Amino acid sequence: MAEAAPQAIVRSLVPARIDRLPWSRFHTRMIIALGVAWVLDGLEIQIASIVGPVLQHAGTLHLTSQDVGFSATIYLIGEVVGALVFGRLSDRFGRRKLFVATLGLYLVANGLTAFSFNYGIFLFFRFVAGMGIGGEYAAIHSAIDELIPAKYRGRVDLAVSGTYWFGAIIGSLSEYLLLNHSLLADDVGWRLGFFIGPILGVAIWTLRRTLPESPRWQLSHGQAEEAERTIARIEREVEGSGKELKPVGEDRYLEISPQESISFLQVAKTLFREYPTRSLLGATLMISQSFLYNAIFFTYGLVLKHFYGVADHDVAKYFFAFAAGNLLGPLLLGRLFDTIGRKQMIAGTYLLSGTLLAFSGYLFKIGALTAVSQTALWTVIFFIASAAASSGYLTVSEIFPMELRSQAIALFFAIAQVFGALGPTIFGSLIGDQDHPNPGRLFVAYLISAGIMILAGVIAAIFGVKAEGASLEDIAAPLNAVRAAPAGSPGGKTEADSGSVASVT
Repeated sequence: MAEAAPQAIVRSLVPARIDRLPWSRFHTRMIIALGVAWVLDGLEIQIASIVGPVLQHAGTLHLTSQDVGFSATIYLIGEVVGALVFGRLSDRFGRRKLFVATLGLYLVANGLTAFSFNYGIFLFFRFVAGMGIGGEYAAIHSAIDELIPAKYRGRVDLAVSGTYWFGAIIGSLSEYLLLNHSLLADDVGWRLGFFIGPILGVAIWTLRRTLPESPRWQLSHGQAEEAERTIARIEREVEGSGKELKPVGEDRYLEISPQESISFLQVAKTLFREYPTRSLLGATLMISQSFLYNAIFFTYGLVLKHFYGVADHDVAKYFFAFAAGNLLGPLLLGRLFDTIGRKQMIAGTYLLSGTLLAFSGYLFKIGALTAVSQTALWTVIFFIASAAASSGYLTVSEIFPMELRSQAIALFFAIAQVFGALGPTIFGSLIGDQDHPNPGRLFVAYLISAGIMILAGVIAAIFGVKAEGASLEDIAAPLNAVRAAPAGSPGGKTEADSGSVASVT
């Protein structure tokens, strides 16, 4: 079982051995260790939104409203930069190196944010913390998809994405205590808030360091023996938890000619020349959900205050119902993406959430809602929309070839963030000021968001990929594959090229 020479063709059962694994303690440990990225991002966004008004006080950083808003923008820009930079590094140097490094970067930057003594330093550390979280998205989704058996991939990906809202709830509850003037001074409470993420992350970082590299990544980068040792280690751990492993059919061999890296030009050609409809699908799903979430999430407080007269300190009460719907949607609906199917569920959740949003917008326009009923409708809508949004991340992480998976996730995440940033601006301008709220204008904004979601649903219904239960190599053959899947499987190559073959079973 010698490792192949650089130009030799490697013949391996590693991907098939991963996909036939039953669920075990190893998979649970991996999800806990990697899925924390979404929790941390939800925590970060919520804490930043809550401490913003506090940072305007003379006893803190004494920022203006514009300063507070720009600090949020800087964090999002950091996420985009981090996703693009670390996404490429993840494809080049491995998933494990990057998901350890990006979490470490976040921990350090966020902890140092608490010691900011002026606005410039605060912005710098918010940018760097954003880079860490953005890099997390690319590295962890790649690792999760490549290590989770095909049978469970959909529900796991959706559940992990949905935990963003668990982080947001933690942030709200924590800051409710830390910003209590009777307990802590203003200049102490907000600083302690930025330690919550690092405290949570340190324990997870230790656990994350015990995880193996993706055997799929190792195989595609000429590390055939390492891939064999890694999958053997995983199999021993699975068997050690009392699970029985089924044999893998010989027809599930993957034949691959390893290569170290691919150029930006190859990435562009692959995405937009070889997979144009999949690129359209991924971009549409990601842009639509980002626009919807940024538009509603960053302005729901203004709607409650301006149209329903909800006091500032009572807005948080309505947030928890909104967050609960977003958290439960992917958890409860995720299984259906593996059983009913990706195409049906993705199209259905986008279409249904868009339709319900338009209907709720109409009820809002005619004055048929109260603060409670408006929040109840949002909770139902985003129970569905959260599953839809999470399926966007699932889609872009599984429908492109192995060699550029992290870069594809990073690219579509960056595009979505850019377009999503328009949402709060459009909604904010249509809400108007508190003295002259205009429900008719905001109804137009709701129709825009609903229309974008419905359009995404239609595109998913037309171009969606039936990826449920399928190996990643069957969905999209690796760029360096000689034989990636049996005839008739989606995306697989069916003709083998000639060449020397080094067998690694």
